[in-house]
Amino acid sequence: MEQSLVIAMVGMLGIGAQWLAWRTGWPAIVLMLAAGFLAGPILGLFDPEHAFGELLDPMIAIGVALILFEGGLSLDFRELRHAGDGVWRLVLLGGPIAWVLGSFAAHSIGGLEWPVAILFAGILVVTGPTVVMPLLRQSSVKTRPAAILKWEAIVNDPIGALFAVVAYEYFRAVAESPGAGLFDVVPPLVIAAIIAGLIGYVAAAAIAWAFPRGTIPEFLKVPVLLTSVIVVFVFANQIEHEAGLVAVTVMGIALANMNVSSLRSIHPFKQNIAVLLISGIFILLSASLEFEELAYLNWNFGLFLLALLFLVRPATILLSLLGSSVPWNERLFLAWIAPRGIVLVAISGLFALRLEDIGYDGTALIGLSFAVVVATIVAHGFTIDLVARLLNLKGSNRPGILIVGSTPWTISLALMMQELKAPVMVVDASWQRLALARQKGLPFYHGEILNEATEHNLDLSPYAVLVAATENEAYNALVCNEFAYEIGRDTVFQLGDAVDDDDRHALPSSIRGRALFESGFGVEDVNERLARGWVFRKTKLSEEFDFDAAQERLPKGASLLLLVRDNGTIRFFTHAARPEPRAGDVIVSFAPPQERSAQEAAAKRERKRTKTAEQGG
Repeated sequence: MEQSLVIAMVGMLGIGAQWLAWRTGWPAIVLMLAAGFLAGPILGLFDPEHAFGELLDPMIAIGVALILFEGGLSLDFRELRHAGDGVWRLVLLGGPIAWVLGSFAAHSIGGLEWPVAILFAGILVVTGPTVVMPLLRQSSVKTRPAAILKWEAIVNDPIGALFAVVAYEYFRAVAESPGAGLFDVVPPLVIAAIIAGLIGYVAAAAIAWAFPRGTIPEFLKVPVLLTSVIVVFVFANQIEHEAGLVAVTVMGIALANMNVSSLRSIHPFKQNIAVLLISGIFILLSASLEFEELAYLNWNFGLFLLALLFLVRPATILLSLLGSSVPWNERLFLAWIAPRGIVLVAISGLFALRLEDIGYDGTALIGLSFAVVVATIVAHGFTIDLVARLLNLKGSNRPGILIVGSTPWTISLALMMQELKAPVMVVDASWQRLALARQKGLPFYHGEILNEATEHNLDLSPYAVLVAATENEAYNALVCNEFAYEIGRDTVFQLGDAVDDDDRHALPSSIRGRALFESGFGVEDVNERLARGWVFRKTKLSEEFDFDAAQERLPKGASLLLLVRDNGTIRFFTHAARPEPRAGDVIVSFAPPQERSAQEAAAKRERKRTKTAEQGG
């Protein structure tokens, strides 16, 4: 089969699996595994090794390097500090403990020979940010345990790779020189890792110096960055096998903490690159599986998986966090949650053939690593909600609304959303404007929403909708445009009329949020109506009282704003989208005061007198 056709099929299967995971909420990595396994060993649609030959290994290696760089670029030490000492303990103590315990389990229970067991246990130290972070978003775990799991996953990726390199180089040295000892191998590897880290840091410093000074044009920044990562990876690998993984991770972490403002504009692109690489690599690896490799999945390995889940991980967490400030309920939660992901499979694939070159049977590694990935994702992915709830670590799982700008109108909206049990947060840079929010007891954040520091002081994960409603329309558009990539273009809203892209006097729709209200009320419009007594009204729909009946009940001139479904999902009525209300939904409208006719007032007084007389009787 032509290579171009294979590339097209890999892209289609990988992105298709990602889309299906988004639609269904199933773990994406399991769907990608199923798609690749179906296309490769089962249906035989393509064979990656036959299609790409010797290019397959370097393709996967460079892909893993870019994934690790992207993960490092997400690691800001300001956010890491909020996780306390838990992360450092899990990295400095937990990594070696997991390696030792995993080695004994893989050999004694899994039946692997010692060299393969030690190398495989080193790789098993990684927990996979590409799996951990989607699970955390899906389960709404409280901030501190979620932060510990997130940063453990990012930092442990290169550490697990380094453990595997140490093991491989030691056994390679022993194979070449039977008298070689541990001290003959480890010091050079440590020195090589330090040199690789310095290479990554110097590359990051060079980019941090060049980008803000205009020495590289804007259109070349992304190509220069990606090329630099590949060059650093390949150059560091010339010093020592897989030292490039250390170099690119250090490069990403260093860049993330150098406050390079130019990098903010490429964040969406690097996230897209990560999605493409993860999808492509996982499809290629799963399609490369052979049924012979699955023969190792016997009952011995089943017992090893149980030991990994119920002995190795809990012992690692409890020993490394002994005497720390992390509460016991969080320790127990961390002891259970440790899903593995793409990096485990990719690194296992890199070492499988190399073990054979020095006389050990490494063919089992790919099949075993896939089994670990599936077992841990299924075990942890389907129980994380239950465990978090039992340990009282469950955050709100109802989608929330983030309101930028503290005005009388936004405070009224926040109070209504709070009444509907939706998490709400009012953000404003002015302490004075936040006075009303403080008086009403609303959650608030005092700070500039566009400041990068806000990302590390305000947890945005509970909020699925953003409403920018300050008095400055251009500022509202800037906020919506900034957060569209994180929250979603369809879920950022601002006051003001929907714009016509052909109108050269208006802001284009591509850089502003969706317009609140079908009628296009602006800031002055809502504030003026609020001063005249307009209020937010909620109306519960049922089978008997449908949407049409609810609209008839509203005062003349009322405008529909949004609806809230039973599961907390928020849908807005805008010029571009009109949700279909159904029984159980709550409709929120912005309406003038209800004026009663003389007959309605008399009827109400009569009902009141009748009720009083009945109570007296």
